[in-house]
Amino acid sequence: MSEYSVSSVTSAATKRAVRAAALAARRALTPAAAARADAALAGLLPELIAADGALTVCAYVPMTGEPGGPDLPDRLAATPGVARVLLPVLRPDRDLDWADYTGPDSLAPATLGLREPTGPRTGMTGITMADLVLVPAVAVDRRGARLGRGGGSYDRALARVARGTPVVALLYDGELLDEVPAEGHDQRVGYVLMPSGLRRIPG
Repeated sequence: MSEYSVSSVTSAATKRAVRAAALAARRALTPAAAARADAALAGLLPELIAADGALTVCAYVPMTGEPGGPDLPDRLAATPGVARVLLPVLRPDRDLDWADYTGPDSLAPATLGLREPTGPRTGMTGITMADLVLVPAVAVDRRGARLGRGGGSYDRALARVARGTPVVALLYDGELLDEVPAEGHDQRVGYVLMPSGLRRIPG
């Protein structure tokens, strides 16, 4: 086995271990604690939108236990300054398409326990229209390396984000780590939003 493949296997194993530990910590949160954290995140959204002057926001529908809570799209759509919310649609090749969020009735159950918008799709380049991108993450480190759930969908999508567009990962407190394992294809984020506040990743 080559040195490159040994390194790749080691990094993948480390990612799995860090991911498992972070997800276990999330599952240990009581429903009340998670609700408080989600409410705190929601309370920071207007300031975040105002600071960035965002009109089109690419976001996501949090899965059970993910920061932001299931009503994140509604909260974004109701935030002053937001004219359009685009949500991801998982393609068969695990890349992301995008479609407008027009209310709870515009969502339908999809694969992997996701909920996705059912309206017309913009194509994979929909993310290039965003003034602000909010992404899920299991953990982020102080260099901006983002650890997701392992499918690679967001790494592909974030590679298309227009230069200068703020990319913000939503986390619970304690999920901003000193270091997470990262590979060459992993896309970094510029900010993390936690119940304790917004943190900019030094560029």
